[in-house]
Amino acid sequence: MKKYFTLIGGLLAGIAFTSCEKGSGTNNQEQTEETIAIDTLAAVEEVEPNLLYDINIDSLEVHESVIKNGQSLSDILSPYQISYQTIHQIAQNSKEVFDVRKLRKGKKYTVLSEGDSVKHGKYFIYEQSPIDYVVYELTDTLGIYKKEKDVTLVESELSGEISSSLYNAMRDAGGSPMLSGMLENVFAWQVDFFHIQKGDRFKVIYDQKIVEGDTVGIGDIKAAYFKHAGEDFYAILFEHDGNQEYFDEQGKSLRKAFLKAPLKFSRISSRYNPRRFHPVLKRTKPHLGTDYAAPTGTPIYAVGDGVVTHSTYTRANGNYVKIRHNSVYTTQYLHMSKRAKGMVPGKHVKQGEVIGYVGSTGLATGPHLCYRFWKNGKQVDPLREKFPSSKPIEKELKVAYDSIKAPMIQQLDNIELEDDGTDLAM
Repeated sequence: MKKYFTLIGGLLAGIAFTSCEKGSGTNNQEQTEETIAIDTLAAVEEVEPNLLYDINIDSLEVHESVIKNGQSLSDILSPYQISYQTIHQIAQNSKEVFDVRKLRKGKKYTVLSEGDSVKHGKYFIYEQSPIDYVVYELTDTLGIYKKEKDVTLVESELSGEISSSLYNAMRDAGGSPMLSGMLENVFAWQVDFFHIQKGDRFKVIYDQKIVEGDTVGIGDIKAAYFKHAGEDFYAILFEHDGNQEYFDEQGKSLRKAFLKAPLKFSRISSRYNPRRFHPVLKRTKPHLGTDYAAPTGTPIYAVGDGVVTHSTYTRANGNYVKIRHNSVYTTQYLHMSKRAKGMVPGKHVKQGEVIGYVGSTGLATGPHLCYRFWKNGKQVDPLREKFPSSKPIEKELKVAYDSIKAPMIQQLDNIELEDDGTDLAM
């Protein structure tokens, strides 16, 4: 932060004059005058500007509020002597930075005005999030730019035991829904969260984002442990050349060819069954897919990288998307309320990309996703398939990874968990 130094030259000159003057007073008087001058200089050196959003507000008035329902930029700025012509120009200039039509109800904004009776606006600041904000300079330049507040990362630990769901267990342990979703993403290839069991346990080391003393979000999960159906799973975050990836205690990547499920936080309502009684047709008909019950509009994710081969509507399947992942595996997603924008044959999709939304189109009794899985042209039960193992960490990075893994697993081991007698493997 900049400091302002004023009258320093004069003060120094006064000090020199006072110390050199002879015959005009006692030594005590000279020392007193010299001390006063030095103390004054020190006080001047400590004067600092009062900053808000990195703007000096010493001569400005601060007006804070939140966006109201239907409120526009014109509604906000007109009382601060900003003309409609200027507001229109601001809206045009800001399109590549932030579209003012996207001002959201409840979001905080601040107007900085001149400290006089006219209250002419000088700056308008809109907070997109607790971290990100947009600054509009209401001067002749009409400058517009984005900035971020200073974020402090504080390492935290959490553990819990599941009695009904990961979401509830995380909440009971003091964690957030966001952390619950992040932990599910970390173990998306190892743990079937639709078959989570009572007594399953988790431990997690993660960063909290702190802004101006308040927790505003979650940073990275640095390490985690999950015990599911008697099996232990570990995840250690490793970063190299700007890329982040999770590996287990043996140095194998957690990322596999396919996700365990194409949805989050739903339930399996019907398994793969070659002799199921069809609820609509009222007769026995093989059900060669897995049904996931979820609310209409729930996002559906591609379980693996691939190319869209079909994206259409039929009477039986409703809206559906079919993806070829390689020469062996193909997946299909039925009864969507709608397909994601751009889902056309030939489109390349990435694992975890949204391809559509849960619905009940076609022959369906209620909102759900029918997920089908082909192996070598034959439909199989994906929940029983054994997929290729993950690749290990590169040999030249093994030493670096081990240096991070060892203390992380030790820290996980030291996190207390009620009735937990498990020691994590080094």
